Order: sequence, then structure tokens, then C-alpha cells
Amino acid sequence: MKNELNETYGARIKDLRIEIGMTQNQVAEALNVTPGYISNVENNRTAMSLRVLTYFAKLTGKTIDELVGQLEPEYRSDSLDNALMSKIKQMDNINKLKLLRTIDLWES
Repeated sequence: MKNELNETYGARIKDLRIEIGMTQNQVAEALNVTPGYISNVENNRTAMSLRVLTYFAKLTGKTIDELVGQLEPEYRSDSLDNALMSKIKQMDNINKLKLLRTIDLWES
């Protein structure tokens, strides 16, 4: 019996492929796999290997944390924390201070 993750995994991969404007053939070529492999992933007949998932993350501009967090509800909060921390690390100190003050206002 398929669980919710299996039912949404392929759809999420397909949505991301469409979001970046690529065909199954183009993604397959970029990931050095066959178009049939991509079709099987999108139709929940197989899951991507870690190697292919890593390349797919780079191709879509996502981190593995973001991909897995979007696919596995139990992992979502950690993924969200990691994505937030990644954005904060890119900010300069002035904007970090502004963000901290904004968070303090939300908590009061």
C-alpha cells in the first residue's frame, strides 16, 4: 500500500521540473539518466537515487533539505529552519538586526 509520501513524491518532482521550464528529456540529459527514468520517478514507480537527487536539487535551485522537506512532512520543520538560517547567513549585520527587531515585535 502506498503512503502519502509515495503518492506526492513524483508529483512534486514533476512540478519542480515544470517550474524550471524543462521537459523530461531535458532533465534526463542534464542528470545523465534516461527519459524513462524521469518518467518512472514522476509516476511513482521509482525514487531518485541520492546522486540524482543531488543533481536535481542543483538543477532546480533547491537544497536537498528543501526537496526532502517538501516531500516528507516529518522533515519539513527541520528543512524550514535550515532554509531560514541559510537566508539569514547571507544577510549583512544591519539587516540581521532589523530582522531581530521585527521578530521581537511579533513576539510581544
